[in-house]
Amino acid sequence: MSCRGSSFTSSSCCCSRNGEEVGISSSSCCTANKAAADAASGTGKVFFVSQTGTSRALAQRVLDRLLLCKEREGLADIHLDLVDPQNYEPEELSKESLLIIVASTWEDGGPPDNARFFARWLEESVDDFRVGSTLLSRCRFAVFGVGSSSYGSTFNAVAQRFSRWLKALGAQEVLPLCLGDQDQGNLDDVFDDWEGRLVHCLSQSASTPVAVISTIGADGGGKDPEFLEAGSSSGEEDYESFDEDEGNSGDEASALVDLEDVAGKDPAPPRTPQRKNGKVTFSAKMKVKGEAKAESGEAHAVESSPINSFSSLSSTVTGIQGNGEKEMVTPVIRASLEKQGYKIIGSHSGVKLCRWTKSQLRGRGGCYKHSFYGIESHRCMEATPSLACANKCVFCWRHHTNPVGKSWRWKLDDPLQIVDAAIDQHMKMIKQMKGVPGVKQETLLEGLNPRHCALSLVGEPIMYPEINVLIDELHRRHISTFLVTNAQFPERIKLLKPITQLYVSVDAATKESLKAIDRPLFGDFWERFIGSLEALREKEQRTVYRLTLVKGWNTEDIDAYSDLFKIGQPDFIEIKGVTYCGSSATSKLTMENVPWHADVRAFSEALAERSNGEYEVACEHVHSCCVLLAKVDKFKIHGQWFTWIDYEKFQALVASGKSFTSNDYMALTPSWAVYGAEEGGFDPEQARHRKERRHREH
Repeated sequence: MSCRGSSFTSSSCCCSRNGEEVGISSSSCCTANKAAADAASGTGKVFFVSQTGTSRALAQRVLDRLLLCKEREGLADIHLDLVDPQNYEPEELSKESLLIIVASTWEDGGPPDNARFFARWLEESVDDFRVGSTLLSRCRFAVFGVGSSSYGSTFNAVAQRFSRWLKALGAQEVLPLCLGDQDQGNLDDVFDDWEGRLVHCLSQSASTPVAVISTIGADGGGKDPEFLEAGSSSGEEDYESFDEDEGNSGDEASALVDLEDVAGKDPAPPRTPQRKNGKVTFSAKMKVKGEAKAESGEAHAVESSPINSFSSLSSTVTGIQGNGEKEMVTPVIRASLEKQGYKIIGSHSGVKLCRWTKSQLRGRGGCYKHSFYGIESHRCMEATPSLACANKCVFCWRHHTNPVGKSWRWKLDDPLQIVDAAIDQHMKMIKQMKGVPGVKQETLLEGLNPRHCALSLVGEPIMYPEINVLIDELHRRHISTFLVTNAQFPERIKLLKPITQLYVSVDAATKESLKAIDRPLFGDFWERFIGSLEALREKEQRTVYRLTLVKGWNTEDIDAYSDLFKIGQPDFIEIKGVTYCGSSATSKLTMENVPWHADVRAFSEALAERSNGEYEVACEHVHSCCVLLAKVDKFKIHGQWFTWIDYEKFQALVASGKSFTSNDYMALTPSWAVYGAEEGGFDPEQARHRKERRHREH
């Protein structure tokens, strides 16, 4: 018996081992068939447990396929319902005949929020001697894990626990545990194969009640939801690129594809079945850990053991190149980022037109960097050579749609080609501003000749192995560089060539709060953080600590922040209120966490006072809710601030090849940008535009 669309038409299931087909005999694959047929009574339940909504899509996908088979293959006795498991009483599990669990791992190896009670009940039942090991003896189960191998020891932890707990309670495994890895970019292919084997097994018994429990969360690791969530980002738009005209409503934010939760979002491509030795297989291969080797072209039975989708993959799988190199940006990630306005360059870079670039093109004012450092916002290109990051910060501007990783393991694009393509894409976006009200021909022509590059769009730019070559090329073209790092790669900071201005994101002042806010991948994240601050201290060019204030999360530890200032000795400290990016299942932040400018001012003044005169409040940009502290002994001369940059002087110093310091290319700060000025950091040569707000009456 078979189901159209199923991967299998014979009595055994297949996977692969290093390109060879390995059979899973019907005795292993469909262990539950006979016993399940005896338990024909009851109803099937399709449960979805999700942090971001993807599990509902996967649960629906399984349900639809089973219903299709029910109509075509005579599974008339199975009654299926879609149910939210947080409304399900686990005591009823003993009445079910089959449990199918698609499990993802949330923070610190824990389950998603609405699966926590369900998981706790299973764990406590296993540890309760009164329950016994036969509680679920009527149950047969299969588990598919969705995770990220970047999280190391917590990779697919929840899926493995579910499998272990169910076995301990007497349930019998229908299929081997399959551990999907979203980092490989082929999660849909792997899930489709697993789903096909599941359908094949169920089609062997027309009277098997089904309970499908899908526990897909938002990432493959991280910390326990019991801990607070908060975050950090090197994305420059956390500061100034939130485009109110582009619409960032909660509904749109929640519709974004979470990289760690991409399963079910990307339709699996059609694949041609191939028959060998009477067994049907497809091009997307999976390897079974602990399987018997296939000898003399014959497939052997496989014991029930985890399948790791990332262990053995066909070169045709999405994201894997013919030379074995994987592209960082998979089609799912590309689609999500392009929907947000990114122009993807090659396989791992990106560029996007900043809100403030458009604003100054229209003569409506520049960003805070224009006020603090004299950047011409309409000539600034916002880009990154690495969309990947080593953190999953709670206030990430991208809602975690960019990749994550602890080291470079992707195809490497040429740095000169990245610069060429970035400028080309930037110019195309600038040209689209022609004819927009307020854009003058002279300003438009200037915008087509970028003079600044903010390497801070998203991700971690210093992860890119050729970052120094890329920086050299930008400087060769007389483009200044503002580079932001999330302080997890101290050795890379040490190796950096002179940058116009080098930033380190300091999102919290203590180890505990940094873990809660940045949600780093590295276990030694605090040591790396401190090492990055120490590496920053050795730089002779301009250095900056960047603080993003999240009300109720990181605004209390004034003394601890002061201690961090002593480690890195930055030239400047930027203090910015967090930008609310809309609701997201990956973040619990609300508008209540967004500080007012008065709050940012008070915090900045308190930090300056705690520095005992080493730093003073120098500038502010009220519109960005941002304040700048500067070192008094270096940048305040005869009572005047010199926070601006002489960009031509910087380029000449770089071209000379001689050593130089931040004092060699500083310039006078205009009076309108100084802290406390009536203009509030708004350039008087620009025309202030205040958007009329129309609120619905309730």
